[in-house]
Amino acid sequence: MTRISVYDTAMKEKRVFTPADPRRITIYVCGPTVYSRAHIGNFRPEVTFDVLRRLLTHVYGKGVVVSARNYTDIDDKIMARADAEGRTIEQVTAQSEGWYEADARALGCALPTFAPRATETIAEMIAMMETLIAGGHAYAAEGHVLFDVAADTDYGAISHRDLEQMIAGSRVEVAPYKKNAHDFVMWKPSADHQPGWASPWGRGRPGWHLECSAMIAKHLGETIDIHGGGQDLIFPHHENEAAQSRCAHKGAPLARYWMHNGFLSFGKDKMSKSEGNIVTVDALLAAGHRGETVRMAMLTAHYRQPLEWNDDLLKQAKSTLDRWYRVIEGAAGDVDGDAVDEGVVDAIANDLGTPAAMARLSELASAGDIAGLRASAGLLGLLQDDPAAWRAGEGDRGDIDARVAQRNAAKAAKDWAAADRIRDELAAEGIILEDGPQGTIWRRA
Repeated sequence: MTRISVYDTAMKEKRVFTPADPRRITIYVCGPTVYSRAHIGNFRPEVTFDVLRRLLTHVYGKGVVVSARNYTDIDDKIMARADAEGRTIEQVTAQSEGWYEADARALGCALPTFAPRATETIAEMIAMMETLIAGGHAYAAEGHVLFDVAADTDYGAISHRDLEQMIAGSRVEVAPYKKNAHDFVMWKPSADHQPGWASPWGRGRPGWHLECSAMIAKHLGETIDIHGGGQDLIFPHHENEAAQSRCAHKGAPLARYWMHNGFLSFGKDKMSKSEGNIVTVDALLAAGHRGETVRMAMLTAHYRQPLEWNDDLLKQAKSTLDRWYRVIEGAAGDVDGDAVDEGVVDAIANDLGTPAAMARLSELASAGDIAGLRASAGLLGLLQDDPAAWRAGEGDRGDIDARVAQRNAAKAAKDWAAADRIRDELAAEGIILEDGPQGTIWRRA
């Protein structure tokens, strides 16, 4: 069997991956707070861990990987946007979720096994807090529930910083109801005009860190194989997740491996909504780029390294894909098959070494190993389109799927004008939509 190794943030080293149960490999990746459209930097973990899922499926078999990626659908930013636009929270989150899934599909990412929402996991969060309070790891104060960091002797095991360093490097809310400044909120009270749920500590809503711990336990189990996300989540989010879950589950670790991807940036600056320097997937598609080109560009750098986003990156990705598709289109006979090249597998199995895998794909193209090229590229989610359609520029199914999902999101948000506009634009391109009880399907006229 192929030996897979991944860099474990908690252990600060590359480790051979051995699942607890090779028949059920569990992965959790932190998802978006659904208050607006996600930018392409938000999709780097989506693409990174989609490649990991493809690799694990190739090595261990179909149906083995069980994954979850959450939606934080209750948050102050969501509430603020709903108030500002005169919409309900549900309308805001439904639209943003629809955008996210449309963009993920456009990038060739399979949807996870579970996509839980915070608002659907309130009962599990309350139960976890009750367990933590009973065990002396949390306390209630003035309608809040807080985690007592001093009660967890392993706090800091993920980020490898002592407590004072972590406090100095983060925004710590100092409040009179805290025992210590570094204790973090798991539950907070809601005003009458704010959404809230009944709890033993009064009507309120959950803190961000608690949500993921409860969702993981509910859908995947107390200890999962791999927990993933962006490197900005290492502290405080993942540190706090690990502490809550460990203390709630009698010392059982939350994850056996922790993986984190690097940032996408514009020049020296991290891509960030707060900085206003973002690019969205739908904007790239509207500019004429294909989802596969964007995916290819995101995979050209190793996932743990920073990646500077620019037009040259996209041009190079498209040029490479054009060349590979020309090689496939010019081949005689059957170009499909399952002849996955071991060199490509080994590159990806070495801590998701996508640059090395792409170099090997270029060698296969040059050598005329067309079946190997196409089958192996599938591990990266590439070269899955029809070559003639790629050349003609008419076969980007991911783009069509993404726009259909955008229309569905607009309908969920009761934005009928946007839904009709998308339908009419597709119709003008010869794409007919058919709405039915199982959802929307499309066909060419």
